[in-house]
Amino acid sequence: MLKFVKHNLETISGVEIYPIISLSIFFTAFVIFTVWAMTYSKEKIDEVSDMPLKD
Repeated sequence: MLKFVKHNLETISGVEIYPIISLSIFFTAFVIFTVWAMTYSKEKIDEVSDMPLKD
């Protein structure tokens, strides 16, 4: 089955850019979410973590 997929992908011009684009998008999102998580305030984290218990 891999032969069929590989053959179809070889016939598409410029297909080698798609893995690079997808890796770039994933890496950028990962870095942004990591920075966001590290810079999130401790007070806000405590407030959000107590929300299920307040009701």
